[in-house]
Amino acid sequence: MSTLSDENNFRVMKWNKGAKEGIVVAGGHDAGNASTQLSYPKGIFVDMLGTVYVADNWSHRVMRWPSGAKQGDVIAGGNGYGLEANQFAYPVGLSFDRNGNLYVVDQFNRRVQRFSLV
Repeated sequence: MSTLSDENNFRVMKWNKGAKEGIVVAGGHDAGNASTQLSYPKGIFVDMLGTVYVADNWSHRVMRWPSGAKQGDVIAGGNGYGLEANQFAYPVGLSFDRNGNLYVVDQFNRRVQRFSLV
């Protein structure tokens, strides 16, 4: 299985091995900042439970979409473009460490931010 960011269609897709079509696992409802929307999703991370984490570039936030969910929730950012600790300027990548800390690459602020989610 592969999970891909389809940024120009504002969604994240999952492709099962041998499948002819992908499955939308996040977004896919035009660009926007509602809980069902993404705006140019960039970096993604999928955990062992199938939860998809998305660096939502133009909405300046990180979204979490549990497996099978119809909408996501904001876990970092989402407070508009900016320099503050609760803001991003076009997040492009993300990852987690073994302690569950989230690291977000904040492109235009030229920084990596760490968030403790536990």
